[in-house]
Amino acid sequence: MKIVVISLGGSLIVPNKINDSYIEKFKQTLLKFKEYKFVIVAGGGLTARTYIDALERQKINKRIQALIGIRITRLNAWTLINLFKGNCARNIAKSLKEVKSLLNKNRIVIAGGLRYMDENTSDGTAASIANLLKANLINMTNVNGLYNKEPKLRGAKLIRKISLERFDKIVKKIKYHPGQHFVLDQHASDIISKNNIKTYIIGPSLNNLERLIKNKRFLGTTIS
Repeated sequence: MKIVVISLGGSLIVPNKINDSYIEKFKQTLLKFKEYKFVIVAGGGLTARTYIDALERQKINKRIQALIGIRITRLNAWTLINLFKGNCARNIAKSLKEVKSLLNKNRIVIAGGLRYMDENTSDGTAASIANLLKANLINMTNVNGLYNKEPKLRGAKLIRKISLERFDKIVKKIKYHPGQHFVLDQHASDIISKNNIKTYIIGPSLNNLERLIKNKRFLGTTIS
């Protein structure tokens, strides 16, 4: 069976309230692919950033900020598990070993952050899992991919394809902070570039996700 790892951004799970109708459609999209297994890594999104920003203002150290961020990704993961209504493993994976074990018995496994690592987010977790399973990585976020500048700015253009090396250079110019919001974090970029993991960045469209899995033309960025 083919395996795909999906980093599902917290902005899609909880844009301002839990997006249960979207999650239901997301589940139904994955269930169409009987020949695939999926590992979904839940991001923390705005919820995590709200907590982390408050801790940052009060000068709480970055390790504590990151640990709280991990717990919020796990809360989102538990929410996904329950909204999947029995169509996935009934426990979240908390280690790479557990990811592999749960995937042996289930078609869909859901995780949040696995453990604390310096300068890591849920994207880094997803990249580590993709490396473990020798799988492609799909990062679903609230923008359609990597742009040549801030997507909201006039004249911003979507970059359809970029090399792993070039992408890594772009990401390394950004200073890491817990709860950061970029299409892929520095640790994830390091993993995919060193291990040659084909990675896709796409927006929230589930039709687009379906086209990507079917190897059809899709809207987004390919990093390879």
